[in-house]
Amino acid sequence: MQMILLTLPCKDDKEASKIARKLLEEKLVACVKRIPVESGFLWRGKIDQDHETLLIMESIEENFDEIEKEVKKIHSYKTFVLTAIPVSRASKGVLEWLDEELK
Repeated sequence: MQMILLTLPCKDDKEASKIARKLLEEKLVACVKRIPVESGFLWRGKIDQDHETLLIMESIEENFDEIEKEVKKIHSYKTFVLTAIPVSRASKGVLEWLDEELK
């Protein structure tokens, strides 16, 4: 079992909350943090800027494909950016907690 941190920018807090709730209900993630962010990005050859809500989620690598599938059903962006970062170390008990909480 490999712990991962996932990041996902969302259009707004309402969308982020909906996605977070669904992933928690499905036991695909064990924890979700929502952070308001100001994003700058390239889109269709131009520099754009927008307010978004960033989700930071704790899960396991084995759940990534199912998480991506669920996000695709809800997310408003045609091209959303879901990334997974492997966790090399975590405090004592974290892996046991993930194993207990996730399917």
